[in-house]
Amino acid sequence: MTTLTQADEISHIAFGFMGSKALFAALHFKVFTHLSEGPLDAEGLAKRAGLHRDRAETLLTALAGLGLVTVENGQFSNSPAAEAFLVKGAKYDFGDYLRLQVGRQMYGLLDQIEGALDGSLGEDDTKSYAEWFADPEEARLYSESQHSGSLGPARQLARSLDLSGARHLLDVGGGTGAFAITLCEANPDLQATIVEFPNVAALGRDYVEKAGLSDRITYAPGNALEADWPGKQDVVLMSYLFSGVPGEAHKGLVDKAVQALRPGGRILIHDFVVDEDRSGPVLAALWQLQHTAFTPKARSLDAEWLHGALARAGFDDVTVEPMIPEMTMLAQGVKPT
Repeated sequence: MTTLTQADEISHIAFGFMGSKALFAALHFKVFTHLSEGPLDAEGLAKRAGLHRDRAETLLTALAGLGLVTVENGQFSNSPAAEAFLVKGAKYDFGDYLRLQVGRQMYGLLDQIEGALDGSLGEDDTKSYAEWFADPEEARLYSESQHSGSLGPARQLARSLDLSGARHLLDVGGGTGAFAITLCEANPDLQATIVEFPNVAALGRDYVEKAGLSDRITYAPGNALEADWPGKQDVVLMSYLFSGVPGEAHKGLVDKAVQALRPGGRILIHDFVVDEDRSGPVLAALWQLQHTAFTPKARSLDAEWLHGALARAGFDDVTVEPMIPEMTMLAQGVKPT
């Protein structure tokens, strides 16, 4: 936890939206992808990106101030982080997730935060994922960008998790299948069922087919809170689900997982989770606030509550540990045999 003492530290928070928009604009104009081919001055980038030279220089200067690019003798280059994560087609690229989902969709929805907090949202405001995803275009934009953002944590989970004895995975709210696809690719004997809204499921089937896994991954279209979940599962995974539903639904999701799992099966909850004393991490806390903007009844998750919820549901060997540094945690538990 950082305690502020200076006015400029408050200014950094207040002006943070400017940095966000600089990043989103750079992604829109493929700045990092252009710079990956070699250092460029403002004139060179302007020609590549279709910008006026002065506008390109202004943007590059802002990116340099943010640490996203470096500058030497008027030549701009990607920072190591930008080169690894923001260049189109790079192995760990998640630029589309930031540009499309965070920049184009969630950024605007955060304007609802005051109304979400005091309960005064109007009829035209978004109040749930179900309402949001009823629009096929919004569901497509969110899901395709989220697929890009989920591949990194999915690979991390596949590397750290031993599923050698598992045969059936239930991925609840699994989107376009980034986790299910990655886990099935890492575990040849694993089959998966994904519970997801119909508009998202239609998109997800294309990702599954492209991965060559249509014979092992199927969709059960429906709202995870209302749909029946298939039973006799070895693993039930819920990634980014708890933070996007009303807090009163959390216990019901855990109970449904208990019913869906076979004895000895494992529950996995991956989400934005803060420390038990609620001092941070700041990224997890801010993501929970963001979800509240369009899911007003969402409840902030802390590690102590999550550990206790699984223990109270009867799970053994419960752990809650960091997954994406400073942002998400992974809770695990085993159903008694």
